[in-house]
Parts: sequence; C-alpha cells; structure tokens
Amino acid sequence: MEIEYDQFGKMKFHPDFHFAHGKAFSLEDLEYLCTFYEYDGPRSISLALGKTERTCASKYNALKKRGLLEYYKKLYERRF
Repeated sequence: MEIEYDQFGKMKFHPDFHFAHGKAFSLEDLEYLCTFYEYDGPRSISLALGKTERTCASKYNALKKRGLLEYYKKLYERRF
C-alpha cells in the first residue's frame, strides 16, 4: 500500500504507521501529546502514537481549548 497525503501535506491513514487508528487515547498518549506536540510537531507525534496527523492535531487543539495542556504536561513530568 502506497503512502498518500492530503491537500495540506498530511499523511492519510496507512495501516503500517497508524496502528492505533480508531482506538481511544490512553492517559499516557494524552500526556505525551501535550508534552511534545509543540517540539516534535504533528507528523512525529502521529507516528509515535499510531494515529493520523489530523487526529493528533484535533485532539491537541481540543485539549488546548479546554485548558488541559498543562494538566497533562504536569502528569507526565511527575512520572519522570
């Protein structure tokens, strides 16, 4: 199966890279997303979490809008 990109240059679903597609975000996923999204960007985050770039960006923006980014960042920091 070939890798395809949408009109914005984001990778479309590919089963080899998006192994967690359709599954709920775990607590660890949310911690990782909130902590590293701004540093690594949507493509790296999507490959690390096994979800599409669009899904990761959408979740990040929803958490940001609800003011939860710092909450999940602090949970991540407490574990390490």
